[in-house]
Amino acid sequence: MNPIPTTSAALHVGTPGVAGSLLRLWEWGVALLGWLQAPALLAARIYVGLAFFRSGLTKIVDWETTLALFQDEYHVPLLPTGVAAVMGTAGELVLPVLLVLGLAGRFGALGLSVVNAIAVLSLAEIAPAALGQHHLWGALLAVVALWGPGKWSLDHLLWPRLRAWLRGRAA
Repeated sequence: MNPIPTTSAALHVGTPGVAGSLLRLWEWGVALLGWLQAPALLAARIYVGLAFFRSGLTKIVDWETTLALFQDEYHVPLLPTGVAAVMGTAGELVLPVLLVLGLAGRFGALGLSVVNAIAVLSLAEIAPAALGQHHLWGALLAVVALWGPGKWSLDHLLWPRLRAWLRGRAA
């Protein structure tokens, strides 16, 4: 017989007094944090997505100014100014939508991570507060890229169906 309990219920058997109460409190806290994962991931996706989407909108409102900024301020390596402006603006408009919806959420997070890194690297000077904001966005995007967009996402809703459909077609 295994002397180490393997289930949560088994841990409560014979756990008297304070130890049992602490164990139940711990399990309640773990369950609460587990429940909070989906809304926290959604909040992170919305927060970062809105920041990038708004930036993309400001770029398309005045395209001449955007081109001037990419010419004079944003020094994107290896790309001509016009190409960098189009790619950056497209990334800031398309990828946040994917991120917020959680549709190809990891792809959206990784794509915005590239946009975020290029934004920081392409500026000759960046204010410490702005750099801190980019670090926060990068950390939140890393969480979504590593753990996925969560249960409150289209990926979670659609992926099982798509996987089953693909497996049916492969058979």
